[in-house]
This record gives sequence, structure tokens and C-alpha cells, in this order.
Amino acid sequence: MTRPPLNRRLAEFGTTIFAEMSALAARTGAINLGQGFPDTDGPEEIREAAVRALRDGRGNQYPPGPGVPELRSAVADHQRERYGLAYDPDTEVLVTAGATEAIAAALLALIEPGDEVVALEPYYDSYAACVAMAGGTRVPVTLRPHEGVRGGATDRRYVLDLDELRAAVTDRTRLILLNTPHNPTGTVLTRAELTAVAELAIERDLLVVTDEVYEHLVFDGAEHVPIASLPGMRERTVTIGSAGKTFSFTGWKVGWATGSRELVTAVRTAKQYLTYVSAGPFQYAIAEALRLPAAYFDTLRADLQRKRDLLGDGLRAAGFEVYQPQGTYFITTDITPLGEKDAHAFCCALPERCGVVAIPNAVFYDDPDAGRTQVRFAFCKKDDVLHEAADRLRRLAS
Repeated sequence: MTRPPLNRRLAEFGTTIFAEMSALAARTGAINLGQGFPDTDGPEEIREAAVRALRDGRGNQYPPGPGVPELRSAVADHQRERYGLAYDPDTEVLVTAGATEAIAAALLALIEPGDEVVALEPYYDSYAACVAMAGGTRVPVTLRPHEGVRGGATDRRYVLDLDELRAAVTDRTRLILLNTPHNPTGTVLTRAELTAVAELAIERDLLVVTDEVYEHLVFDGAEHVPIASLPGMRERTVTIGSAGKTFSFTGWKVGWATGSRELVTAVRTAKQYLTYVSAGPFQYAIAEALRLPAAYFDTLRADLQRKRDLLGDGLRAAGFEVYQPQGTYFITTDITPLGEKDAHAFCCALPERCGVVAIPNAVFYDDPDAGRTQVRFAFCKKDDVLHEAADRLRRLAS
């Protein structure tokens, strides 16, 4: 073979860091705080709903291409009841194979080769790959740590520089790709920040694709605001949601996209040539999950905030600088106080040193130096696992 087998658009991408680090955890027997999946299943009644659908023969064959009507209606009701967003379940809701497919389908459908896509960096690794597959050019706007006071205490969190965002938009910009609550930093964009993004999108006639899979995982009284709910944004926004993080069934791969009829039709055109359909019986179960009482979501949020604090305290005791997340499953840390300078080397050695696996944030940046000393830990684990991980990590302090 004289030519390389991989398409040149994907030449910069190899095996994902999540697969690499999860394999390292399996090989060493280390506690896996790298990949963001819970180590307990979600509600028993939702599992039973999936079993019931299987036994009743619902979804065992191809479900409808846009998704089963029950789930599309449940998604539409969820958006209306929580955020005041009205979507027609027949034409403005599309069920996908998780949020990752929704992102891919949206970018493939909405970007022309050469279009620029502005994305908040560090970003989930599929964003860069999907922009590349669509032939677009990614333009990062980097979130940076900022020290502030919240609730009477001083903390450090990542913030969006709105001037930098405005400067990143050019005549070639087609789309802004948002993620809030933000993975990996845990930042939740404020209403004021999102209003400024919305005004920019309207002024420059841009589309917005917004990944909101962590919408129910916000802490310390932070508010999740869908940008589609702001004036003038419903008709230019594709909002992406997912069941995996909210209901702790990441393996079911049930996601969705909502937006205007025109935008959702475009996304569906691309999506039908990716998986076509998926997760038939699980779609019926997630339709029931979205109708769980508010107490479920409140309990989930409180439990994860407690786990965040448990692991965060352990990381501080081990000597890490901790950036307090307002949402998601993840805590970003800096290893500089430990005398370390290379997060990738640190993470590769950590299983042998402490029996813990984490993710180096450098892989989430176009310029790896921007995240050279940052490490991400997942806290969506059982309490005893987090306690054990914290105990192991304290070896670094000594």
C-alpha cells in the first residue's frame, strides 16, 4: 500500500484518551477516575421499563427513524416544562445514538467545507474530530482559570472571555459550538455570558450547536440556562441532550437534538446515514425516565455535589490545586504544586504510583501546552471508591 489508509482529515486523531486510560486501569487494576461513567446503575424502575419493552416486543425491530413517539413527546415535554421551550415532537425532536452522534450529525449537516466553527476550549475530543470530518476549521476560544469569591469563599473556576470570543468570529464563521455545563472544566455559563453569546450569534447571523448533556448536574445553586431559551435563539440553535449522564445508563446511548423544523430536518438527513436507528427498547425506558418526579433530579444533584466535595477535599489533601466545578462529573486540577510539569506523563505513571487513573487535559486543547499541567478526575463513583482513591492519592503528598 503506497498511500496511508486513514483519511487525511482524521490524520491527527488516534485512539481516544478515554480508551487508552481505561485500558491502563484494566491492566493495572487501578481505580478508574478517568472515563466519565458511573459505577452504579440508574433507577430500578427505569431498568425494569427497558426489560418490559424487550419482553413486549417494543423496539426489538427497527424503531422509527426520528425516534419512538413516546420519547420524542417526553423530550418535548421536558424542554417545555423546565425551560419554557416549545418543540413539536413530530418535526422538531430527533432521537440519536447518544449525544456524540447528535454532535456528529449536526456538524456534518450544518457545516460546509472551509466553514469556521468556534468552540470553547478545552473541549470534548469528539468535537475536533467531527469538525474535521465535516471539512470545517475549528477556532478555539480558551476558557481560563479565574479567581473569584462565591458564597463568601474564594475559589478558582474557568471563565469565558467574551472579547476573545468576539475576536474569534470572522466572515468565514458559520457556527458556535457551546458546551454548558462544560466538560472538562465544570464551568456553567451564566445567563449574562449566554446573553452575550446570543447577541453575537444574532449580529453575525451564526448558528449555535449546544451540548447540554450535563444540564441536570449543576451545583452550589448554579442555574443551567439553555441558550435556545434566549430571545432570537430558538430558530438558530440545535440543542443536544442525553439520558446517559442524567440517569446513569451511559451504555444505552440514547440522546436527542431539538431545534426548529428546518434545523432538525437537516440534522436528521445526516443522522439517517450514520446509525439510522438505535437503542429501540431503551428509548421507551428513557421516555419514562424523563417523566420521573422532580425529587429524582434534586437527589441526583445533591448526591453528586457531595461526591464532588468528597473527592475535591481528597485532592487538595494530596497537594493538587483544585478548580471547583459548578457542574458535570469532573474536577480539573493542576499538578504544579506537586512539582510535576507534564500531565500526560503524570497520568501514565499514576496507576503504578497510587493505583488511580485520571485524564490529562492537554488532549482537550489544540495547543497541548495550554493544558500541560492539568488533570481531570471523575467523581461519579461510589463513596467507598472515592475514599479509597483519596487515600491512595495522599501518597503524593508524602
